[in-house]
Amino acid sequence: MFPARDRTSPASGPNAAPADRQPARILVADDHPVVLFALENLIGRFAHLAVVGRAQSFPELFDAAERLDFDVALTDLHMPCAAHYDVRDMLSRFRQRYADESVVVLTTETDPTTLRRVLDLPIDGLLSKKDRIDLIPVAIASAMARECYVGPVIRELLARARHAADLDGAHRLLSRREREVLTLYASGLSVTEIAARLGRSIKTISAQKCSAMKKLSLSNDIELYRFAAEHGLGVGKST
Repeated sequence: MFPARDRTSPASGPNAAPADRQPARILVADDHPVVLFALENLIGRFAHLAVVGRAQSFPELFDAAERLDFDVALTDLHMPCAAHYDVRDMLSRFRQRYADESVVVLTTETDPTTLRRVLDLPIDGLLSKKDRIDLIPVAIASAMARECYVGPVIRELLARARHAADLDGAHRLLSRREREVLTLYASGLSVTEIAARLGRSIKTISAQKCSAMKKLSLSNDIELYRFAAEHGLGVGKST
């Protein structure tokens, strides 16, 4: 899987441009030929980028990386792997072997847990295939600057998962009656109105509201309303 290095580069030779003017050399990898074709066409539009190799599996990507000089590997996440290895193993080994080059991952993956695990790997960028294609050169440039670029679709998926986890955590922290009071208060009802609606005393409702806010580390009503707005809790439910 790891043959001796014998690298060549299409940019080398007597007619090569000065090193500081050479385009960034990109390896593209995807197990779908149509996607490979689209990536090559996209990258070909930019004078500062050049595709120097292509692969349709992780073993092919390793082989291309051994033979060619490259700056960035732009690779699909879910490609065929070498025997006894999974995707995370392949990406980790590739990154360890080519520590001086950058790795940007493209994916159709939508599971937040899987995406977080990929971001835990030493990669330099993660984009969804649902992101705008013009963000790929942005991710490549960020990767070469050693800044990890995460595309907007991925960020949104992770943000939604965090919000859902926060709300689930809030539900676990609060008692049923505390959740009920907090939801009604966030919807615009006053403590007095909540007490009348639920048939409890104002003192009890106030105590349950304060207890809920303390458990959620909310210091004032502004923070309470912000929490409610961010998590879809009670807003617009005062009818």
